Amino acid sequence: MSIQVQNIIKVYGTQKALDSISFEVGDNEIVGFLGPNGAGKSTMMKILTCYIPPTHGTAKVGGFDISHQSIDVRKQIGYLPEHNPLYLDMYVKEFLEFAGNLHKIAQCGKRVKEMIELTGLQLEQNKKIGALSKGYRQRVGLAQAMIHDPKVLIMDEPTTGLDPNQLEEIRGLIKALGKQKTVMLSTHIMQEVEAICDKVIIINKGVIVANDDTKNLRRNSTRQIITVEFDKVVSEELLKTIPEIDVVRSLEHNTWQLMSSSKADVRKEIFNFAVANHLGVLTLNKEEQKMEDVFKQLTK
Repeated sequence: MSIQVQNIIKVYGTQKALDSISFEVGDNEIVGFLGPNGAGKSTMMKILTCYIPPTHGTAKVGGFDISHQSIDVRKQIGYLPEHNPLYLDMYVKEFLEFAGNLHKIAQCGKRVKEMIELTGLQLEQNKKIGALSKGYRQRVGLAQAMIHDPKVLIMDEPTTGLDPNQLEEIRGLIKALGKQKTVMLSTHIMQEVEAICDKVIIINKGVIVANDDTKNLRRNSTRQIITVEFDKVVSEELLKTIPEIDVVRSLEHNTWQLMSSSKADVRKEIFNFAVANHLGVLTLNKEEQKMEDVFKQLTK
């Protein structure tokens, strides 16, 4: 396992930011670390990267203990924090050379060139970082995080501020990196999670509330969403009489969205309702749960 976390607790004064957190992340796996603002995501990432110590518990990265082998842990990790710290007065190429020399990389110039090409910074490499857009600054931060070829990449909101084209490029890059490295990323963009993550860990109020792959999370969610079109007008009040239906929403003429928290398939109840009320069912579609729906259910 690239990352092993056991019973991590972090207390700030009287506030418990993390409450007995445990999880594992395998080699060459892309994991989405999700949660509402203030849930403890950044705190956990800072502990893994040895920026702050835990109050209790242990964690290992690449087999090295964060408390007793922090230098070895840092060599294993590439870290892109939420607020990307860059030297704005330095040129892009100059900054990456500086970062490479800090890691004592052999053939540093060659490695910098590789990172510039990998992150699409060819046209920006001779500009000052302060003159770059937010999207390109994120690319510089990502190049810096990968300059020493780490086994584990930890990224806190890596696609913040990117335009749609840049989003697609960075997501593609992260997905490609996941074939060679372990990637742990925090994000609030659920489409991003569905597009690139193999597994999802959801944290809420300092406690893990879900730890599974994205397909299982959607499949095991109890919420059902059914879209049905009838051949005649039907009232909302009448639709609410269908057993196990919790929410009724009108979409357009004679088309309704029906929601249920029942574990049993409610489509049979809808058909029985249609027959009893002399209604024809023109279309009926059971939607697959989206990560956004699962996230809301687990964190509200």
